[in-house]
Amino acid sequence: MKKIQAALLALFLSWFPLHAQNTATAPAEKGVLRWGAATDSNAPYAFYGSGNKLMGFEFEVINAIAREMGRKPVFIQNDWDGLIPGLSRGLYDCVICGIEITPEKSQEVLLSNPYNVTFEQLVVEKGTAPITNLDQLEGKSIGTLNQTAAFSMLKKIPRVDVKTYDEEVNAYADVAHGRIFGVLLDYPIAKYYAYANPKLQFSGPPFGQISYGIALARSNSELAGEINAALARVVASGELRDILSRWGLWTPVVAAAFGQPEEPSLPDSEYRAFVAATADQPTLINRILGYTRFWPLLLQASILTVEVSLIGMFLAILLGFTLAIMRVYGPFPVRWAAMVYIEVIRGTPLLIQLLILFYGLPNIGIKLDPFVAGVLGLGLNYAAYEAENYRAGLLAIPKGQMEAARALGMTHQQGLFHVVIPQSFRLVLPPVTNDFISLLKDSSLVSMVTLVDLTGAYKQIATQTFDYFGAGLLVAGLYLLIGLPFVRLAQWTENLLAVDGRHPQNKARH
Repeated sequence: MKKIQAALLALFLSWFPLHAQNTATAPAEKGVLRWGAATDSNAPYAFYGSGNKLMGFEFEVINAIAREMGRKPVFIQNDWDGLIPGLSRGLYDCVICGIEITPEKSQEVLLSNPYNVTFEQLVVEKGTAPITNLDQLEGKSIGTLNQTAAFSMLKKIPRVDVKTYDEEVNAYADVAHGRIFGVLLDYPIAKYYAYANPKLQFSGPPFGQISYGIALARSNSELAGEINAALARVVASGELRDILSRWGLWTPVVAAAFGQPEEPSLPDSEYRAFVAATADQPTLINRILGYTRFWPLLLQASILTVEVSLIGMFLAILLGFTLAIMRVYGPFPVRWAAMVYIEVIRGTPLLIQLLILFYGLPNIGIKLDPFVAGVLGLGLNYAAYEAENYRAGLLAIPKGQMEAARALGMTHQQGLFHVVIPQSFRLVLPPVTNDFISLLKDSSLVSMVTLVDLTGAYKQIATQTFDYFGAGLLVAGLYLLIGLPFVRLAQWTENLLAVDGRHPQNKARH
């Protein structure tokens, strides 16, 4: 048993450097501008369009800025909540993702000069009386996104029931279905997801004014100066006006901010193409066939999900078994240390533990590869639960088994590894299998540390097809297909351990 454990541990430790070499965050390179964004922020910012092609007005803006700087733009995907922490983590040089220039944000990061100036737009159900002042929303349910200027504006209105959403599509759907009175969000979002909807209408004048800036780490003032200089050239040449015009975002507000004519310089071709693409209602067969183009993404995401889950579960089993031995057979200080670890880990959320590993540890000089952080987070968390499974299994073996082993001349350690542990293994196999299925599903949280697993793939597919239901069923089916073989394997192992229907514990008596 010890030799097997040592071999497995060596294999496990050797895996990390190998995988880290292939997946580690690329260091800063000369002539490269690494920019981060959350592509599930949807159109028209930076998103994956038809053919899994990255597009959006922010995608074009950052490419224009990089060209002016003489650098090659390199995109790095991250979750929205991890974008700003990723700057201090060194994952990328800058972030462009609809980040509003506010005093609060300016205390966290450096913000470039604005590359777009817009306003908040209220959207209500078709036929609703016009709203001319936000105070008229008192007592009504209004949807918005968290951490936005719209959210701050709504919180200042007395007795407004503010509903926050993860996806703006769902917020506008709730207005159309009469679940909430309206949605207050940035004009670009409202134009792309509500303006063409026959069940919705814009209401009121432009509310407030917001500016989008490119975020950088506070220590990166030199790069911020280069970006501002490049952005100024893009504005002066009229290229920014062209970009915003094609995406249907050139308004009198942004024209006044940049001192340029109010009329768009080009037709809003990108906006019209987007509306035409989303207006089509494909048949069920066409929709299913449409998903086939995502198979490379789904295959890669599935492989990553399996890798993270298997290695994370292996770490959980190894550490959990060690903790169980410490707690059952160790001296008091060792038992106490194991108990504290188990209670602390079980008492805190897995998501917080992942964020501490990936974004918190760099503050003390420890930088983990995203894959390593994801595996460690899952493994260290589930080890606490596995320890309790193994402890229950060890305590379920009658004391007479150890006494019989000692009577046969075995040492305490030999009796433990040759008699007690093998019998407890079958007892804990069902709960361990259940824990693996739970870990497989919890692996979706690794998207918070920049890994594109099946959940990350789901977000990309949903934002391209605007079919959150169908894409959700597809990805849920893949999780099910991945988990079923392991369930069958556990059942096969249980049957293998049984002889003539007898429990292994009975075999030890013969």
